[in-house]
Amino acid sequence: MLEITTDPAHGGRWTSLRSPGREWLWHRTAPERDKAVPGDAFVDAGGLEECVPTVRGLPDHGDVWSRPWTRTGDTEHVQAESFTLARTVRATADGAQVDYTLTARPGFRFVWAAHALLDLSRDATLHMSSDATTRLFPEAAPLVGDNWPTGAPWITGRWPTPHGLPLHRLGPDDGTAVGAVVDTALCCVHDGGDRLALELRADGQPVSIALWRNLAGYPQPHPYRSTGVEPMLGRVFDLADAGPDDAARVPASGEIRWRLALTAACRCASPTPQKEHRPWT
Repeated sequence: MLEITTDPAHGGRWTSLRSPGREWLWHRTAPERDKAVPGDAFVDAGGLEECVPTVRGLPDHGDVWSRPWTRTGDTEHVQAESFTLARTVRATADGAQVDYTLTARPGFRFVWAAHALLDLSRDATLHMSSDATTRLFPEAAPLVGDNWPTGAPWITGRWPTPHGLPLHRLGPDDGTAVGAVVDTALCCVHDGGDRLALELRADGQPVSIALWRNLAGYPQPHPYRSTGVEPMLGRVFDLADAGPDDAARVPASGEIRWRLALTAACRCASPTPQKEHRPWT
């Protein structure tokens, strides 16, 4: 069983994702988070943020993290400038599921991410479909050297070691921070004997798993370690970079639905790294 606790008054942030004997969400002290209002710079307090209609870009981390949510029965909802987002959290036999509904004008395009920052050890590993297309974003450019075309918003490789970078492993702090988006709907996290699986289901919409692998490389000048495993509608962090197939789109009904399923078990195959890869430097 998994227990989810949210804070509707402060942007709907998930403050706890707990399995028996373990808290999965990472947190940091950020008292200014509770005072944030729309238009403020993002305040990273950890937990899980609902990022929509973008993650990077404007507004930074989306338009709902700083807005109060309201609760009606089992459903929490928030009104943003261009859309309404609602979610309903339910327990399941092996975990929990969250059902989402976004209402907006037909044709409205957006990126959504369950921006989950997980409290993981350096020995934790991430398990996704081997050879899944993986986009690396520009902060990875110094690590791939001459393989980065000038001005490219991303380059693609294959999970788990795109362009030789071992994204499936965390390891010790090394001063790097890399964002990636993997073309798959399911990620399993292994940390010691503990397991957490996150799976996204959305008919007719692009789904992926975004990663933020920050090993004390961000932000400067006072970096800290944080690991984001983020089920996503879309395939880019910044909506402004989205091609025709890289963002979700509201259909003619004016409503789009999706489901995030979380379980304390894992059915992913172990990653199969390439025979050679570069270590993080």
